[in-house]
Amino acid sequence: MEKVTIYPGQPYPLGATWDGNGVNFALYSENATAVEICLFDNEDDGEESIREFLPEHSHQVWHGYIPGIKPTQLYGYRVHGPYEPENGHRFNPHKLLIDPYAKAISGVINWHHSLFGYDFNAEDKDLSYSDGNGAAYIPKAVVIDPGYDWEGDKLPRTSYHNSIIYELHVKGFTMRHPGIPEEIRGTYAALGHKVTIQYLKDLGVTAVELMPVHQFVNDHHLQEKGLSNFWGYNTIGFFAPDVRYGSNAYRGAHVQEFKDMVKALHKAGIEVILDVVYNHTAEGNELGPTLSFKGIDNTTYYRLVEDNKRYYMDYTGTGNTLNANLPAVLKLMMDSLRYWVLDMHVDGFRFDLAPTLARELHEVDRLSAFFDIIHQDPVISQVKLIAEPWDIGEGGYQVGNFPPGWAEWNGKYRDCIRDYWRGSDSMLGEFAQRFTGSPDLYQDDNRRPTASINFLTAHDGFTLHDLVSYNEKHNEANGENNQDGEDHNRSWNCGVEGPTDDQGVIELRNKQKRNFLATLFLSQGVPMLVAGDELGKTQQGNNNAYCQDNEISWIDWENVDQELLAYTRKIINITKSHPSFRRRRWFQGQPIKGSSLHDIAWFLPEGGLMEDHNWMEDYAKSLGVFLNGMGLHSVGLKGEKIIDYSFYVIFNAYHDNLDFHLPGPDYGDQWIQVLNTAAGWNESKEVFAASSVINVSGRSIMLLRTKDKKAI
Repeated sequence: MEKVTIYPGQPYPLGATWDGNGVNFALYSENATAVEICLFDNEDDGEESIREFLPEHSHQVWHGYIPGIKPTQLYGYRVHGPYEPENGHRFNPHKLLIDPYAKAISGVINWHHSLFGYDFNAEDKDLSYSDGNGAAYIPKAVVIDPGYDWEGDKLPRTSYHNSIIYELHVKGFTMRHPGIPEEIRGTYAALGHKVTIQYLKDLGVTAVELMPVHQFVNDHHLQEKGLSNFWGYNTIGFFAPDVRYGSNAYRGAHVQEFKDMVKALHKAGIEVILDVVYNHTAEGNELGPTLSFKGIDNTTYYRLVEDNKRYYMDYTGTGNTLNANLPAVLKLMMDSLRYWVLDMHVDGFRFDLAPTLARELHEVDRLSAFFDIIHQDPVISQVKLIAEPWDIGEGGYQVGNFPPGWAEWNGKYRDCIRDYWRGSDSMLGEFAQRFTGSPDLYQDDNRRPTASINFLTAHDGFTLHDLVSYNEKHNEANGENNQDGEDHNRSWNCGVEGPTDDQGVIELRNKQKRNFLATLFLSQGVPMLVAGDELGKTQQGNNNAYCQDNEISWIDWENVDQELLAYTRKIINITKSHPSFRRRRWFQGQPIKGSSLHDIAWFLPEGGLMEDHNWMEDYAKSLGVFLNGMGLHSVGLKGEKIIDYSFYVIFNAYHDNLDFHLPGPDYGDQWIQVLNTAAGWNESKEVFAASSVINVSGRSIMLLRTKDKKAI
């Protein structure tokens, strides 16, 4: 083993920092007794070419500087300390550990018993001790050159009320696209390819929300079944873009490829939002592997059971929970977030299981240290922050409980709109709340309608096509029982389970898709569309395709529903063209100055204004909504008053046709048809007089507008 000169170096920044002459290594560990830096020549090496103790220990940071080391160098750590699982300590220097601050990681886990800190064959399991060397089976961290020519790149800074979010998977979105060179499909380069970007621009989205791209681990139990953790919610490297999505994965080259992708998307005016998983890591519970944090300082990084620190508190369903209450862990999270904004130029984050990050002991504290630090941070506070507002802890569903400045995935919106269009009773009152931005959830906290990220489908659950095609989940490919036990999908198959040749059922399903999309994009709040829903993507009824890295999850670009795609582009264009559907402020329900008309009004099919008791009728499934284009209460960036056409939206979730009486001339002399979900894509722009009667198809939406943008 080669000997090298190692200098004291500096405790900050943490990680491996190349300065042009050598590399400074710095690792935080409060309870370690010594730390060794290990350098490797090859990814699969089981023995180090260089192994030296870091010579200095400052402020609980172990550090040293090695001259002559260059970018692409492979490295890892061995950390010494007590192995006392009952006291929470799991130090084991036989295990090579991934640097928590690694900016790139060279490969993926090759599962082997030597990656575990305990003896697999021992009766007392994790209380035993393993001296197996796992270096040959664990990926190595990579020293990178941080330099990059951004060519003047700037974050688009699209405001929430002008945002259309598109959730996608880097590999799943591009893997089967015939217009992308085969050698780069499934990679960052594919997502930044001109064909992909043109598609996104034509669709009209303003931001892509990428499912996890932090380096993650493919679970051992899935690999044994021939499956994989396709979604990637199993992070091991919070600074490293996952190597599997690099078309050039040689020793950190994919870091530049990720930057190229971001730069290309920004040039097209498209933001990049990352789905991030700071609530847990891939190391699992006491029986999980020792890959990084567990071996560096288990009692610092993880929340442990107070009266028996052998065990982990699990608010995530994955075995462990990162301890966001401790300064060192908070620093890791904030350093990671700042790195992705400052060095990688991303535009925001969607936080997986966000309540976990706010838990003080057991309760969710909306003013916890995590949110306090983000709120005052001059970098992180200026990008988009989106919470998934639930975890599996006590009181896990926390919708509406996040601070101003945050937006939230609105699961109540999803559930309500699904129930409404499948014909559930007593839905009108809640439907009105969800359609207007969920003021019952957000208005009292001085938040705006854009706090609500509205979605009907997400990566987790049925696709839009499957939502109208299946009543039951069909997860045979996952090795799961298909009996749900509860109707959590809130789906309706339109009378036939799965594929059918019945044209009546097919037409109804297509209309239901149009209804869902129209509702989504006409509602107040920020719409989120899942990649593939506009194309007719199916997962054959699989409502949990997290382990399907194959055609079940990949988008089939050869069999696109062109009519649905054209319709989706149209409805997105309507939303983007009319501020009436992307309000910055709440409806007041009061007359507009200089007019007797309110900014919003609700009508019965018979033409009268809805009264309180009408909202409570079990059978009521239909209503009209007047949106006053003069009542937006908003101005532009230069102070100009924002006005729009006035709109009348007819929702008919009843199974049969209904006559709707249009409002009288006070609301508008003429109404021009903009959209009719019963007519599909090729619809006429009919004109209707005030007070006229329109026969509206069962289970459909009709959108009408006034002739002019002016006071009525």
